[in-house]
Amino acid sequence: MTEITSSSLGLWTRRLLEAIFLGGQVMLHLLAGKINRRNTLEQMALVGPASLTIAMITAGFIGAVFTIQVTREFINFGATSAVGGVLALALSRELAPVLTAVILAGRVGSAFAAEIGTMRVTEQIDALYMLKTDPIDYLVIPRVIACCLMLPILTILAIILGMAGGVLIADSLYGISQDVFLDSVRSFLKVWDLASAAIKAVVFGALIAIIGCSWGLTTTGGAKGVGQSTTTAVVTALLAIFISNFFLSWVMFQGTGSAVIGGG
Repeated sequence: MTEITSSSLGLWTRRLLEAIFLGGQVMLHLLAGKINRRNTLEQMALVGPASLTIAMITAGFIGAVFTIQVTREFINFGATSAVGGVLALALSRELAPVLTAVILAGRVGSAFAAEIGTMRVTEQIDALYMLKTDPIDYLVIPRVIACCLMLPILTILAIILGMAGGVLIADSLYGISQDVFLDSVRSFLKVWDLASAAIKAVVFGALIAIIGCSWGLTTTGGAKGVGQSTTTAVVTALLAIFISNFFLSWVMFQGTGSAVIGGG
């Protein structure tokens, strides 16, 4: 059992290093302008519109649940007028970018790993080399661009839907008028909060795409290997999202200050 665990950890570490190397290659190819526009547009359609429904439903219910939990406590402190602003900050800084990225990691990251992994075990990747087509240009870069462009858009829409869910619950269950709720949002929410959500989404999108593609490109062992790659790619992408979120939040929001009283 120990040997199996050590072997699995060693394989995972090697594939993680290969993913980091792939990320460097992607940056170099992007700087060289090697972009397959047709594939990129196809991947954007798969990543964005195809993920829209589940991301928006999730955001709406998250906003509603958060409002229930926060309002319940704020009523005791006589601070119900701050509910909208707190929800706006929570959605823009953490909930919307992280949860939308988690949804894409499960839906899109797994699809990338499975599709490219199947191409690897059926020797379609080797066929691309025979045709003098670089798999990074043809397969990886379109997916990276699609995730980096579409995830920020989905995140902003998730913030809007989360706020809509919060407004509905605050008005219907607690009698907090929409005007009071939205005034609180305008007082609390700053442009930087939305910008930070977009920055996080770009980073998360790149991580999801690179990890999914890398795990697909390093797949071995036939159908069983494709399944293992898909599962491991999703788990690794989730770990990368949570770890990178910590460092991004530390860089963006460390220190003292207040979003309400003109601070950070």
